[in-house]
Amino acid sequence: MKTSLKKEITAAAKNYMDAHKMRQSDFGNKVGLNSSLLTHIFRLNSNFTIPTGGDKDTVIADKYFMKMANFIGFELTKSYWDIKATPQLTAILATLEDAKQHGTTAVIVGETGAGKTHALRLFQRKNPMDTLIVTVGSNDNITDLIERICDVLHITSGKTRSRKLRNIYWRLQELRENGHNPQLILDEAEYMKQPALSAIKEIYDHVNDHASLVLVGTQQLIENIDQLRKKNRPGMPQFYRRIKFGIRTLPAVDRRYSLFIDGLSKEVVQYLQIICDNYGELHDVLVPVRREAERTEQEITVNLIKTVLNLR
Repeated sequence: MKTSLKKEITAAAKNYMDAHKMRQSDFGNKVGLNSSLLTHIFRLNSNFTIPTGGDKDTVIADKYFMKMANFIGFELTKSYWDIKATPQLTAILATLEDAKQHGTTAVIVGETGAGKTHALRLFQRKNPMDTLIVTVGSNDNITDLIERICDVLHITSGKTRSRKLRNIYWRLQELRENGHNPQLILDEAEYMKQPALSAIKEIYDHVNDHASLVLVGTQQLIENIDQLRKKNRPGMPQFYRRIKFGIRTLPAVDRRYSLFIDGLSKEVVQYLQIICDNYGELHDVLVPVRREAERTEQEITVNLIKTVLNLR
């Protein structure tokens, strides 16, 4: 990475921190860089090196600048996908903003590929100090989930599960008392099992009106909770009652893709509508195809799409 680009990223990061009233330590926590490294990056007339003893200096690796750029939305390469105000994006952003301002709980339900995770990242970029996103893994158990939440809240103490849960809601309350509107978002929440849902219920009971809790997932999330409620699993009837009127179902994906297909031929549009089931798949097709079309100075055709994606 050229020094000139590193300087551009650094300047953009400083502007971002100023705009969001972030301290260097706040920015480092969000990006995942320690304060010592950031001090070397942000110093005046920096040549982006770190002294390693004697007369030797080590160049700060490109990966750290890439992490900064990714967090603040600084584009390192040309974008082949424009952000569009889809009904799903608009609904997610409105729901998140309302929940954050009022410290309420919401459940956002939408089909795969509707842009849920993308919307969360955009919201986090605009609200870096308040937005805490945890992505639930398909194999996560209750311990894994609690550890992930502790990580985003920078909580290191607490040996037992109950102690860690107390530390979580104490930290959320502390953030609120310090003038923030903390919002804990659990993405891909359909993977959460009954113990994890019970833990979220406990956090809800302690931070309601102090922090916003948002679960984001597919319809499987609601179906799982409903099944557990009907089986009268511990805490599930109570949890369902708490979220029942906070459930927001997103509009269905427009599979005509009218917002994304300007300038494409009718044949290409029809082909895309056949092979793509959602916005995510459309993105995965158009980005490499547009890149290749620009590189080879070709028009986008069905044959080009098939060639790039190795389709028959």
